[in-house]
Amino acid sequence: MRAKEARFLGRRTRPISPSINTVLKRRQLDCEEGLSLLTSHRLRGIIAIMVRASTLFAVGAFLLQTSQACRATKECKFGDADSLNTEELDEHQLDGLRLLKTSEEDVGTWVTEKEKIENYMLKHVHFMDVTETQELEELGTLRRRALTKRQTAYPAPSKQATANPIIARLVQSNIQSTITGLANIFNRYYRGTYAPTSATYMLNAVRSAASSNTAITVRQFTHSFNQPSVIATIPGTSTDRVVVCAHYDSINSQSVTGRAPGADDNASGVATILEALRVMAVAKYAPGNTLEFHFYGGEEGGLLGARDVFNNYAANNVNVLAVVNQDMTGYSDNNVIAVYQDFVDTSLTAYMQRLVPVYTSLPVVTDRCGYGCSDHAAARAAGYPAAYVCADTMTSSGPYIHTTSDTAQTRFYAHALQHSRLTVGFLVEASFW
Repeated sequence: MRAKEARFLGRRTRPISPSINTVLKRRQLDCEEGLSLLTSHRLRGIIAIMVRASTLFAVGAFLLQTSQACRATKECKFGDADSLNTEELDEHQLDGLRLLKTSEEDVGTWVTEKEKIENYMLKHVHFMDVTETQELEELGTLRRRALTKRQTAYPAPSKQATANPIIARLVQSNIQSTITGLANIFNRYYRGTYAPTSATYMLNAVRSAASSNTAITVRQFTHSFNQPSVIATIPGTSTDRVVVCAHYDSINSQSVTGRAPGADDNASGVATILEALRVMAVAKYAPGNTLEFHFYGGEEGGLLGARDVFNNYAANNVNVLAVVNQDMTGYSDNNVIAVYQDFVDTSLTAYMQRLVPVYTSLPVVTDRCGYGCSDHAAARAAGYPAAYVCADTMTSSGPYIHTTSDTAQTRFYAHALQHSRLTVGFLVEASFW
């Protein structure tokens, strides 16, 4: 029943009022019926946005009417829930409800921002926040199904002669500098006081890494929260894109406003692809396919930054050939590289496993991490082939993530450098697809 229920105003057991449920269900059915008759994805998106706006207007009108009535009596009821006094109602923002999914089959659960933090983020529950991308869910599902049927056959690795001279330019101390620089920010919580600070740091770091090649563009991708993602682009002769990505936000599982250095999770992943960008800029590398380096905000809040980016790409028919996510590339008990197997593109994942021994000195292992565990899941949900590379398996990777103890360790730097080697190798190989 969880997939059919909604949570409201901080009371976890309260269903949404039947009146609201009726409005939502009716609007959803109208939307689905209309969309099924259309063949244009772009037109579907426009219609879905219009219907969603109509839905929100209807729900808002109901909430306003209910709120006015209950304030007159100082008591409110929602469905069969216990009475809720207006003082408690005022503690919550009616426009702060979030729609979360914990599986592909889940239609979503409405929660307050407070519930999202306490019952999902701080309890390490994997989820996606789809509040602002609902209208693209159907499009993503269709694209994902088509992708599953297609399954690309990737060529054998063959570009070492081009990649290795670029790899030789990688500098471990640059990785150390990035990890310590991000970890020195008090926290990088996407809704917190330091979100703009971390965003400015990230933008400046990417601009600096790309500065050796004036052909590279760097831009911010803004979101509804104050931590924009950063995208660096090396233009190719083709507009088809190949993406490597990492999130730069962090979180403390005891308090979202507490100290959260996030050195392993995920300053290490940021450092990995930032150093890859730097050496490709220095080499003036000119790819065939366009290469993009994504640094996302809001990952800990439900893959928010990545979802915004990839749903925007899907809505605008941007052709992305592959997405490789690097999350937690520093701490590794077993000194391996782990390529994860669930909620990924199987062909691209197998390809990444083949690349590890070609471009690194570490053995490759596999594991599974569940739904919505990192940003690759957002790319896949939007219908793009995605893979996830980490420093180790779930049981052997960073034990201090989401705590004040996730600080920079000397052991991180050499391991993250191996991931940078893999990143450069992958990008050069993918340039020729």
